[in-house]
Amino acid sequence: MKIKLDEGAFVPTRAYDGDGGLDLYAMNDQVVPARGSAIFDTGVHVQLPPFTAGLIVSKSGLNFKHDIQNDGLIDIPYRGSIKIKLYNHGDTDYMVHQGDKISQLVIIDIRIPHLKIVDELDETERGNNGFGSTGR
Repeated sequence: MKIKLDEGAFVPTRAYDGDGGLDLYAMNDQVVPARGSAIFDTGVHVQLPPFTAGLIVSKSGLNFKHDIQNDGLIDIPYRGSIKIKLYNHGDTDYMVHQGDKISQLVIIDIRIPHLKIVDELDETERGNNGFGSTGR
């Protein structure tokens, strides 16, 4: 996969061989306010392989220890810098420093089906039963 870095950006890395996610890093210091959010520009641009998408997913350590979460999707044609919006669900401001790992990029295979409008969908055992329909 081709990547391009803006000046001051950090190369995405994997902590261990076989890790599914590439760590993305903050380019600047910034506070994520308690019960608020902040946007970080990683300075990383990607050229995704055909029939893939880039999932932006939370770092489990930030989520577990500091209530910091994020998510997003990068589509194949996008060439801009990856920006991360961190949400702080905690009661304490969280300080991010330049070079901190703030998110992960996971490349997944996707299908791109054509849509067909129909009057009815095939029947299933579950049908329209939604949230909570399978028990606790």
